[in-house]
Amino acid sequence: MALKTGGWIALAFDVAALMVASTLAVASLGCAAQPDGPQGAVGSATEDPVPAAPSRSAGDSGAESPTSSSEAEREERQEAPVNEQSEASEMLFPAELMTIPASYSEPCDQAGRVERFAYDTFEAFSYEDQAQPLAKNAMVYVPYGYDASKRYNIVYLMHGGWSDQTTYLGTPEAPSQFKNQLDHAMAEGVIEPCLIVCPTYNNTSDEDSGDYALALELTARYPNELVNDLMPAVETAYSTYADAVTPEGLAASRDHRAFMGFSMGSVTTWHVFENCLAYFRYFAPSSGNAGSGAYWANAVERQGFGAEDFLIMGATGTEDFNGSAFSALMSDMADNPMFQAGDGEPGTNLIFRVGEGERHDGYAANRYIYNALAFLWH
Repeated sequence: MALKTGGWIALAFDVAALMVASTLAVASLGCAAQPDGPQGAVGSATEDPVPAAPSRSAGDSGAESPTSSSEAEREERQEAPVNEQSEASEMLFPAELMTIPASYSEPCDQAGRVERFAYDTFEAFSYEDQAQPLAKNAMVYVPYGYDASKRYNIVYLMHGGWSDQTTYLGTPEAPSQFKNQLDHAMAEGVIEPCLIVCPTYNNTSDEDSGDYALALELTARYPNELVNDLMPAVETAYSTYADAVTPEGLAASRDHRAFMGFSMGSVTTWHVFENCLAYFRYFAPSSGNAGSGAYWANAVERQGFGAEDFLIMGATGTEDFNGSAFSALMSDMADNPMFQAGDGEPGTNLIFRVGEGERHDGYAANRYIYNALAFLWH
């Protein structure tokens, strides 16, 4: 697709060290990258989350084309949002992670739908040259009763290693059980209705995420594609709080946008936090760590933000092979003045939970994402 902003983020990388070297060249969208960035880590994983066998939910249309929101519709739509956000929410993050009810895995009468969303981007390693176009697609969860005349909060949810854009939601033809769980949670008011976009950092091959070293590099480069290509495309097609998909429009709507991920998806989340605070307020990394408290505090300041401008919801499990390392990162961040640990009350910006008995698997991933979604925008 032609860039709407006239420029792009260009990141450079220390390939030998397999870390972000992220030197900003041209960033008309305002994402800033830091030299000598952190190496992401998810341990010596042999697999990443694979949700339970998908089952088609009742009432799902299986449509592959998005429910579009034209420019005229965006200008004329009602100002009343789907859910009002108060300046100081009284809701606190639960002391113990909620368990997804078993009944939620069944199809829901008030079913949203999964749509396959096609968009254009460029090969990750030569992104700034824009010499090798790539046609990609993401899976988009559209909530039950979606109305293009209203505004919706939007979540970008990244898969981990050995996975792709279908991992969490499934496909229009075969939605996942996690999709059913989202339907039930929204129908019962546990999760506020929102759009959920599941993209992929896979580059020229669907197998890229199965190469650990390559995946580390691709997650670091992902902010290029995210902000320049995916976000403008998807937030033009669907009704969000962005009045325009310009840098100004996306920045003005950052309070209504989140990025989440488990394992290598968590590493991606940290890179988005490092580069794109201008466009995201909420982050939910789980069981995939990078950097240190001092590094992330510097990343916040370098982008021109402060402690009041973000919320991180981290999670891992007691039996997760990366649990100790992720917990150590959370502890180091809590010791840094930039980060105020708590339960989501005003003045705090860091929430951390450990799931008793949780391993590095799809069940844990779904549970962490479910809990983060349940806290947002209430």
